[in-house]
Amino acid sequence: MRHRSLIAVTAALAAGALTLTACGSRDDKGSDSSGGGDVTVTIGVDAPLSGDLSALGLGIRNSVDLAIKTANEKKYVKGVTFKLESLDDQAQPSSGQQNATKLVADKNVLGVVGPLNSSVSESMQKVFDDAKLAQISPANTSPSLTQGPNWATGQKVRTYKSYFRTATTDAIQGPFAAQYLFNKGGKKKVFIIDDKKTYGAGLAATFKGEFTKLGGAVAGEGHIDPESKDFSAIVTQVKSSGADVVYYGGEYPAAGPLSKQIKAAGANIPLIGGDGIYDKKFVDLAGPAAAGDMATSVGAPVETLPSATEFIANYKKAGFKDPYAAYGGYSYDSAWAIIEAVKKTVDGNSGKLPDGARAKVLEAVQGVAFDGVTGKVSFDEFGDATNKQLTVYKVDGPDFKAVESGTYPAK
Repeated sequence: MRHRSLIAVTAALAAGALTLTACGSRDDKGSDSSGGGDVTVTIGVDAPLSGDLSALGLGIRNSVDLAIKTANEKKYVKGVTFKLESLDDQAQPSSGQQNATKLVADKNVLGVVGPLNSSVSESMQKVFDDAKLAQISPANTSPSLTQGPNWATGQKVRTYKSYFRTATTDAIQGPFAAQYLFNKGGKKKVFIIDDKKTYGAGLAATFKGEFTKLGGAVAGEGHIDPESKDFSAIVTQVKSSGADVVYYGGEYPAAGPLSKQIKAAGANIPLIGGDGIYDKKFVDLAGPAAAGDMATSVGAPVETLPSATEFIANYKKAGFKDPYAAYGGYSYDSAWAIIEAVKKTVDGNSGKLPDGARAKVLEAVQGVAFDGVTGKVSFDEFGDATNKQLTVYKVDGPDFKAVESGTYPAK
C-alpha cells in the first residue's frame, strides 16, 4: 500500500561549492535524470503516513510526489530539480513539531505541504514562521490557524505569515452543512457530538451556530474519546433525545463505529460530519448502517472537474497503490503553489535562486495565482484559499456519492 515516493535528499555540499544559492544544493553530476537541473530544491510533506488516518495522508504525499515529478519532467523551473522529503506525523502534534524542526534544519527545503490535522498544524506553525519557511496545508480547516483565536468575534488577525492553505475553512463548512440539513434535508432537531480536538470541536461549534440561527433545535450535546471504540454512553443519550440527525465533529476512525452503534441501538437516524469523515474507510467501519449518512468536504468532486482530468490520468499512470483520496487535488495544488513561487523567485533573480531564498519564496507564495487541479488557486490576506466551494456527499452503497456542491458566504 505504499507509494513511489522520492525519499532522501542528497546532503548539502559546502557553501563554497554552491554556484547558485545558499538554500539549494548543486547535484554532484550537475544534472538529475528526473529533472535535469543542477540545483536541488526540496519540498517537504508532513502527514499521517501510518495509523488510522493514513488513507488520507498517503494520498497527500503521493499527490505532492506527482507534482514534483511533473515539474521535473517539464523542466518547469530551469536549473532546478525538485525533491520530496516526506515525514510521518501519525496525526500527533508532538510528532508534527519534531518533523517541522527537522524540515527547517534542512536548508534545501523551501516549502512544506501539510499537515492533515489542524491540531498538528498548531504545533508546527511557529517553527516554520520563525524560519520564514512557507507551509501550505491541503486539509486544515480550523479558522484560527489563519485568522487567530478570536476570529469568531470578528477580531481576525493573521498570526503566522508563513502559513497558507488550499482548503476552505470550517467558518464555511459547518454553516454549509447546517443550511443543507435544515433547508433541504428537512432535519430540525440535532444531537451534536465532537472529539474535543481542534478540528472536531471547532467544526461542531460553527455548525451549531448556523443550525440554531436557522431555527433548528439542539436535542443534546456530548463528547467522545476517539481512541475508545465503545460509545454506548453517548449512544444512549442520542436514542432518548428525539433527534432526527447526529452531527459529528471529528474523523472517520471514530465516526464509523459511532454511526454503527447508533443504528444498532435502534436510533435509525443519519450521522453527518465534515471532511474528516469523508473517506471510504468511514463506510467500511460503519458497515451497512452507513447508508444515508453524509459528509461535507472541501471543493467539488475532483472527478467532475475538467481541470483535474490530467491529474487523475497522471496519478493512475504513476502507479501509486493508494488513492489520492479527499485531498489529492488540493495537495497537488499546494505543491504547485510552492513550485510557482520558486519559479517566480528564480525568474526575478536572473535565473538563479538568491541568498535568503526561503524568505523570498515565502513572499512569492502570497502572490501566486494559477489554474490548478481544483480550479483557481490563490490566497487572500490571511493565507486562506480564495476558492470557497464545498460539496455534500451521501453514503450510497459501498462509498460516498456527491449530492450537491455550492458555497456559503462567510461573514
